[in-house]
Amino acid sequence: TYAADVSRVPKVILGLPDSWGPAEMIMQNWSMVMSVAFSQDGSRVISGSYDKIVRIWNVTTGRVEAELKGHTDPVTPVAFSQDGSQVVSGSDDQSVRIWNATTGEVEAELKGHTDSVTSVTFSQDGSQVISGSKDKTVQIWNATTGEDGSLVVSGSNDQTVRIWNVMTGGVEAELKGHTDSVMSVAFSQDSSQVVSGSSDRTVRIWNVTMAGKVEAELKGHTDWVMSVAFSQDGSRVVSGSGDKTVRIWNVTTGKVEAMLKGHTDWGHTNWVMSVAFSQDGSRVVSGSRGKTVRIWIVTTGEVEAELKGHTDSVRSVAFSQDGSRVLSGSDDKTVRIWNVTTGHSQLMFASH
Repeated sequence: TYAADVSRVPKVILGLPDSWGPAEMIMQNWSMVMSVAFSQDGSRVISGSYDKIVRIWNVTTGRVEAELKGHTDPVTPVAFSQDGSQVVSGSDDQSVRIWNATTGEVEAELKGHTDSVTSVTFSQDGSQVISGSKDKTVQIWNATTGEDGSLVVSGSNDQTVRIWNVMTGGVEAELKGHTDSVMSVAFSQDSSQVVSGSSDRTVRIWNVTMAGKVEAELKGHTDWVMSVAFSQDGSRVVSGSGDKTVRIWNVTTGKVEAMLKGHTDWGHTNWVMSVAFSQDGSRVVSGSRGKTVRIWIVTTGEVEAELKGHTDSVRSVAFSQDGSRVLSGSDDKTVRIWNVTTGHSQLMFASH
């Protein structure tokens, strides 16, 4: 109805009330936000939500540019192509969809997974889409034709990490060592290494070129490792855990360079759900069940900013390409953009 449509038009609130937190922009969603991402140029934000909708937001105005509807279950991961012309989304409905970011139309619906899709990304040149699923597979798709390619790497509840040959589809290496479910995996930028985090409380770094040899077993976390990532230059790994800490590891030595503790006024007071490096590797951002986002200085391990405002768990965090902004998505149904430099509130966007 007309009235229902009007209620969904964002309201822009100008000014800078003293009571606002250090959010540069708050974009009000209509359901729990499962995943967020910046476009490469930082002009747009994409969010995937529990209400089955993918939304594209204009960073300047805070308004929704497009609502991408078609998934029949919650949308979990989302990503932009490098040039920003396409969006890819994965869902609990077991499908992957490629959307035209300008028109909002579905360009391809990729079916093949037999369980929820938990991760999606475009290849650097935009010709392929990679998706990971609870069905224990990672699939490569042709972004133009939607044809299924082969498998690359997977982390599984069966305690293994597998590396697959893209051309043949055969397993090149089955990486065994974890003693519980693998919660998170990531490639280094040059694809020579894989890092994995597990509910066995360890982080492992694997050498891809040497048949998946374990280069380092990083011990120290006292609860599940929920999120792992390499720095851009591959020299460091960051991990976030249910033990409320963020740890930065030296890839060469396997030693902890910084343990960002959670039992202090400045640390997280609940599970760390998501972590990411800035492009230059100087900062780490983390989001937690404790409703906060924190920015850490890598060299000192100190908190540069504690970003408060979310009223529920923060599931997803990311830096903009230039490192000037942080993006966060939360179960409180909001997507927020934070100014890393000033920490000042500039705009608030609400749905009512």
